[in-house]
Amino acid sequence: MKLQLIKNRTIKLSALLMILFFASCASRKNIVYFQDEPITTIIKKQDFVLRFKTNDLLTIRVSALDPAVARPFNLEAVSSSTSVIDARGTLKIQTYLIDTDGNIEFPVLGLIKLGGLTRSEANTKLKGMLAEYITNPIVNIRLANFTITVLGDVNNPGTFTIQDERISITEAIGLAGDLTIFGRRDNIMLIREVNGEKRFARFDLSSINVVNDSYYYLAQNDVIYIEPNKSKIRSSNYNQNNSVLLSAIGTLTTIMAIFIIK
Repeated sequence: MKLQLIKNRTIKLSALLMILFFASCASRKNIVYFQDEPITTIIKKQDFVLRFKTNDLLTIRVSALDPAVARPFNLEAVSSSTSVIDARGTLKIQTYLIDTDGNIEFPVLGLIKLGGLTRSEANTKLKGMLAEYITNPIVNIRLANFTITVLGDVNNPGTFTIQDERISITEAIGLAGDLTIFGRRDNIMLIREVNGEKRFARFDLSSINVVNDSYYYLAQNDVIYIEPNKSKIRSSNYNQNNSVLLSAIGTLTTIMAIFIIK
């Protein structure tokens, strides 16, 4: 009878310890986004202006009322430019690489410094230079290689090309298929290169105030990393050492049961 009692208590203690050991603390606090403010709260819109930098690829098209006048500024091949060709061999709009000094080499005009300028500023600068040759020139500038990378505990990690030159960290995570249930919402890392130096920022997506962060809108080549939560780390450790852990739990509960009976 005493032995049976020990056995019953051992089983109960084993079950209890295993539940406590493997139970996930996946509370609302760890999972839900934007928790700390009512949904009706109005957040001040944050201004974001993208600036061109080294290694950016720009597409630049010049137009005029007389297409013949603009043609010399839209050459199909320039030594310092990269012509993009698709899989069918069709020549696309050429792109201009911003070099380490922030310059591009443009037809007729030569070296033009666009690094550090916004698209609007670059547009105004080019129009001013073209005005000597073209009456009322029209300039269209686009950034061709705006990419961001999302790594870690998301459903679809990878590198994504952004078309409209403006994306927030929440939109980037949406492109990556959202965080998995194991991704930490409160400690998301952003890696950004500024003037050759790496900068790091942290985000807490459980707070609605993340939208006011100065890094909320991403720059070209930003990298976002989502680290796993404790539950996933613990689960990973268990998968590697499950037999040892189960044996240790069984031994511990047996010893505890014996002492309780005494």
